[in-house]
Parts: sequence; structure tokens; C-alpha cells
Amino acid sequence: MKKTRKTQSTSLRLQDPFLSREKSKYKNPLPSREWIIQILTQKGVPVSVKDLQKTLSIRPDEYDIFSFRLNAMVRDGEILINRRGDVCIADKMELVKCRVIGHKDGFGFASPIDDPEKADFVLHEKQMRSLMHGDLITVKQTGIDHRQRPTGRVIDVLERAHQTIVARAYWEFGMALAYPEDRRIPTAILLPNTDKKAFQDGQVVSVAIEHYPTNNRPATGKIIEILGDYGDSGMEIEIALRKHQLPYQFSEATQKALKRIPQSVTEKACKNREDLRDLPLVTIDGEDSRDFDDAVYVEKKGRAYRLIVAIADVAHYVQPNTPIDKDARERGTSVYFPRRVIPMLPEKLSNGICSLNPNEDRLVMVCDINITATGNLKDYRFYPAVMRSHARLTYNEVWALLQSKEKHHLRKELERLYQLFQILQKKRQERGAMDFDSQETQMIFDENGKIKSIQPRIRNDAHRLIEECMLAANVCAADFLQKNQHPALYRVHTPPTESKLKLLRDQLRLLGLTLEGQEKPTPQDFMRLSETINERPDAANIRLMLLKSMQQAVYQPENEGHFGLAYEAYTHFTSPIRRYPDLTVHRAIKAILHQQIYQESWQALGDHCSRTERRADDASLEVVRWLKTYYMRDKIGSIFSGRVSGISAFGVFVTLDEIYVDGMIHVSDLGKDYFNYRPEIMAMEGERTHRRYGLGDPVIVKVAQADLDTCRIDLVLVETEKPSTTKTPKRSVKKVRKSKPQAT
Repeated sequence: MKKTRKTQSTSLRLQDPFLSREKSKYKNPLPSREWIIQILTQKGVPVSVKDLQKTLSIRPDEYDIFSFRLNAMVRDGEILINRRGDVCIADKMELVKCRVIGHKDGFGFASPIDDPEKADFVLHEKQMRSLMHGDLITVKQTGIDHRQRPTGRVIDVLERAHQTIVARAYWEFGMALAYPEDRRIPTAILLPNTDKKAFQDGQVVSVAIEHYPTNNRPATGKIIEILGDYGDSGMEIEIALRKHQLPYQFSEATQKALKRIPQSVTEKACKNREDLRDLPLVTIDGEDSRDFDDAVYVEKKGRAYRLIVAIADVAHYVQPNTPIDKDARERGTSVYFPRRVIPMLPEKLSNGICSLNPNEDRLVMVCDINITATGNLKDYRFYPAVMRSHARLTYNEVWALLQSKEKHHLRKELERLYQLFQILQKKRQERGAMDFDSQETQMIFDENGKIKSIQPRIRNDAHRLIEECMLAANVCAADFLQKNQHPALYRVHTPPTESKLKLLRDQLRLLGLTLEGQEKPTPQDFMRLSETINERPDAANIRLMLLKSMQQAVYQPENEGHFGLAYEAYTHFTSPIRRYPDLTVHRAIKAILHQQIYQESWQALGDHCSRTERRADDASLEVVRWLKTYYMRDKIGSIFSGRVSGISAFGVFVTLDEIYVDGMIHVSDLGKDYFNYRPEIMAMEGERTHRRYGLGDPVIVKVAQADLDTCRIDLVLVETEKPSTTKTPKRSVKKVRKSKPQAT
């Protein structure tokens, strides 16, 4: 009888429909995740781990590996192991995998991961005591609160978001406490066994968590690094790196691997590549750029054009699963802070052998495109090549040259490039691609590393010229991948959701505006609306509303088109030095050229790259906000003109003219009246005076406070005073600034 049962059990394991896949991945394959779920479904009830091991004939020497597989399934929300040790199917228990979003006031939310449109669950303060912002959990809905929001009960913590936390350390009541810089973790971390001389009060430290919080006790940890004083130059970046868990040091394995990277291109590496060294390819970048990953050249072919876009062949030097590749994959993207860059690749690659420096041989992947006189991409070809940049040009140099009659040895080539740009831009307008013109700014720093001034970054047609060339190459890359049916990551931007469209239309209606297109507006509908508001004082705010209605672009293996650019298929090919998805697209294109397949876990990689992109954006924005707040500290009492850029129940947000800084007037400081937020007219209105403050309205304000801890700038409305001419430059209230305000 025992022999028969064992034979049946062994047979059951061999019936796994995904066994061949598991054999291709593992020398000693375990039952697949899908088969485990199917077996649990057939059982119909929760099964103990021990019984599941027997059912699937898991040998004693496989117990640990099988346990790892079950834990991975728990982490991914596929199963749950309850306190009795029974394995349950998560879907059967109506569990939802969520990410914890903490709030500075102690409560929080559980945001569903697999269904972003699903409402967040409210987590009350008592539940949040055992959680931290960012933790991965499973939640079961328990009801609806008084504000009609779903409430949830935390079933399990699948994954902790923090192993270390950046905080400020203090001695209080004889105990060492660390208060996290991330205000979404509002409780202190206890630092037991800390020496009295370990730190000075208020210093910024990095804390390794030893025990995570429970309902009855706080988290405990130990100091592993003292970063310095809060006001030290560059401290805002050091904090952001650790707060957002940005990798900022390359591994020892990568440092060793870099020693094998050559300083210059070898003759051997040039074999089997097309030689473009005599072609006058040039790089055109910003004045402060240090890595040059794209070069362009245009020649006339009758009425048509030939555009060559040469991109640094990073994939030649960074092979999959090598130490350098693993570090680059973990980072996902380069992170740009004011005055500092955290590169995706080590400097020896990004600024060295992979950078298309002038008059040096470089390996490239080329997108060679034939474009008609009307801007249609007729045909294209991808191939590896060796090139030599004939000039390192800047946007401002190129634009100045095109506007003048100055002699230049590359004038003819640049003029042809500009002619092609004009054709491509006209095609872009016909296509209806969105181009919400916004005002970018740059910070000018003093010798102490603090902001001296904030100035507009002027965009000209040289910027747009390069953009159009890169767009053309990216579109060709997406088409090439599709035609050859090779899996890869596409850059996907889906249309606005129904709920976002409804909110946008309601807001526009209050402003006397209409978005055409009914239930499915096109990019052309958005651009037509954008063009009609150019002369309005609230144009910048309206364009911000249009942008907020959009979905966030993501990386994914399923092509769903790019709504904003009005492309049916789009990918990222042109920046492999600073974006990991571009590097994988290069590998996929090379695989096609060699009639091979580049294997990758595409969905997981797309999710990872989308997260690292958002992580980089969040960290950069946070540093900019801190620096602007610091910049405003010595302007307390100064008077500025500005415009209303946002309204909420607790106040009015204002973007200050010419210095591009945002602040808030609290509702109690709007005047001698009781003001109420009226969302139906998108305005703040006084009860007695009926005075209104709406989007785009000009105001004169005084800086009341600049709080570095919260990065909040408080303003007070000035009704009779004029802008100061002593502490700040003279400003006109009537001036309309057509720029995108910074997010507050």
C-alpha cells in the first residue's frame, strides 16, 4: 500500500505541465508554481506544508529549496501560509497584495499592486504600528469607513521595504532615538546599547534595523554610519540617496571587472563592423554634459533624406549577468541631482570608452533611416559600426550658428539637419503628438554649494532637432522588434482612464473650456485645446491639469502604443549609457541580427525599470524642493509677485514670478474674512466679501517661513504693499509667465 501511494505521488510530480520549462532552468527541477496552485485547488482546503511535501514527493534534501519556492510565492501574493502552517491560495481568501503608504500623522493606506485603479484600503494607526512605509503586505477588506473608503485588515507582511533608514539621532530621557527623515515613518527607532559619544544631537545617521516594530514595541536598530550635520553642503543628496534606497556605490566585483575594460577601441573590436569614421557625425548636447551617447548625420538623397543615428554600443562592453550588468540593472537609470549625478554605469564606461568623445574611435549601433520629403520613414537598417565624432557641439552653439551666417566647417551638414528637423516637426504636428511647452529651470550655485539664483533653461530648435532624430530611431527600433517578433521592453503610454478624463472635463468646464473627442479623446484633441489657451493667464496651470490627467509611461513587454507621442509602437533605444531598458533593446536588436534570441524575464524587468525610474524622479524632486526651501530662508520678509497655481481646502498655492519657487498661503492668511474652498468653481471664496482666488490669479505675497524639515514655504498675502525693490529684484504683477509651475 505504501509503495502504491509513493508511486502515485511520484507520478503526480511528473504530471507537472510545466516540467520541461523547469528542467530547462534548473538542474534538479521542483514542481512549478502553477502546478502547486493547481494541486492546492484540487485539494479544495488549506494544506499543511508537510502534507504538500508528501503529495509532491519532495525529498528531505529538497526541503530547503522547496521552502524557498513557497516563500517566493508568498512574497508574490500567490499563496499564504497561516499561523498553523497551512498553505492557502491567496485568491480563495480574497487577499489583495498591497504596498503600504504611510502618513506623517500615524495612519496609512494599503495600495493594491496588481490593480492600480482599485481604491486604497485605509489602515488605522493601530495597524500601522507594526508596519513601515513601503512594506509589501496582504490585505483582506473588512468594510467601509465613514468617508466611504474601503478598510482592510493586514493578513501578512510579505516583504519589508527597509533594511536601513536615514534618520536624525537624539538623546531623550536617557535613550538614543533615531527619527526617520522620511516623514511617512512617523515613529522613532530605538537605539539600544548606543555609546553616549557615538553621535551628537541632531546628526544625520544611517540606522540598520535589527527588529521591526510590532503593536507593542517600537523598531530597534544600530547606527552604522554618521553622515554629518543636517546643514552640511550636499547633505540633502546624501539623505535622498539613502531615503530612496538608491544604489550609489559600485560593487567590488564591478571594480575588478572594470580593469578588463580597454581604454581605447581595439582593431579586433572593429572587425565585422561598418566603418563610418570618415562620415562627419557630430554630437549635440548641453554645455554641462559629460557623457555623449548619440551622434547624428544627415545627407540629401534627391528630395529625400538619409538620417544616421549612431548610439554608443554599450552592449559590446556590458554582457548580461556580469558584475557591471548586475549593478546597472539594480540602478535601472542614472539619477540627476543639481551638481551631482549617480550614473548607471561606472565613469570608465559612461565618460570613457562608451562616450562618443570627439576625434576618438568608438563602437556604435546605428539606425540608418531613409526619410521622404514629407517626413515619412521609408525604410531603415540597423547595424554595428565604428565611428569617430567630428565635433562635440552644444545646443546653444548649433542654434547660434543656424541663426547667423558665420563660417563653420560643418555648416552644410547642420543646415541639412535643420531642414530635416522642420519636415519631421511638421509631421509631428500632423500626427498630433503632444508638446506641452513648459519652463525648465536651472540652479546656479555659489562656492558653498548653495543656490545663488534660479534661472530659466532656454530651449531652442537645436534641442528639438536632436529630439526628433532620437524619436525617429526609437520608432524604427520598436518596428524592427515587432517585425522580427522578438520580445523586448516597449515604452508604453496608455490613454487617460475614464475617471481621470471625467475629473479633467469637470475642471475644464469650470474654466469655460472643452476637451473634444467625447469618451476617447485623441492626442490631437489635447493639443488643439493646449493651443487655444496660449494667451490665458492660467495657461501654465491648465497645461499642468492636462498632464496630470495622463497615465504614467511605463516599460512593459506588451506593446500598447504611446498616446502622448501618437505612435502605435515606441521603445527606448537611444540612451543605453543612462537607461537600462535601452541597453536591453540593443541586446535584442543584436540577437535578431545574429538570428538568435535574447532571453529575459521581460515583465519583471519592465516592472523593475519602471520603479527605478519613479524612484530616481522622486529623489531628484525632493532634493530640488529642499534646495529651494534653503534658498528662501534668507528671503523671509521679502515681497514677491506670483500667480495662484493650486487650491486646496487648507490654502492657496502660489508660484513666485521669476524665481520659480512655490509656496502656500494658509486659508487663515487670505484676508479679514472666512474663506472656503469651492471645488465646483475651483476657487477659494470669502463668506462676507465674496472675494475669490482662482487658478492663474496674480497675487503679491510676503515670505513668512521656510521650513527645511517639511520643505514647506509659507506665504502671507499682501494686499496694499508693492513688491520690494530692496531685498529682491523688481517684479511686475501684470506679467504672465507661460511656464509649468513646480509641483508642490
